[in-house]
Amino acid sequence: MNEQPAPALATFPNPAPQRDYHIHMEIPEFTCLCPKTGQPDFATLLLDYIPDRSCLELKSLKLFIWSFRDTGCFHEDVTNRILDRLADATEPRYMRLTARFYVRGGIFTTVVAERRMPGWTPAPAVHLADFPSQSNTRN
Repeated sequence: MNEQPAPALATFPNPAPQRDYHIHMEIPEFTCLCPKTGQPDFATLLLDYIPDRSCLELKSLKLFIWSFRDTGCFHEDVTNRILDRLADATEPRYMRLTARFYVRGGIFTTVVAERRMPGWTPAPAVHLADFPSQSNTRN
């Protein structure tokens, strides 16, 4: 394998900066080390963001996430560190990182961290479930 973990993050210009749109990524193979025992911790990371001028490039994101594999850190610390690095790289309108750690000592841990651009407020949500579903029959 010629790829190595890398803490650098690459971005590319947002192709639609004129509108808010939601990017959702699921990263099911996150690993780091428990700082107390050195044992591996496993998590699924859920990244949700609304870009402003730039978006995350996926290969650099993969290598960045991989760089934590041999790092000892508490769940709360690593979640906030990752969010800060991703948000610093992209300067999004909004970003949320949810880290769902697998069971350790009978306890599941979920850490949610958010950052939003000062002054940015989201457009009102459209709840599609509020609209009747399409049907080939009429009532």
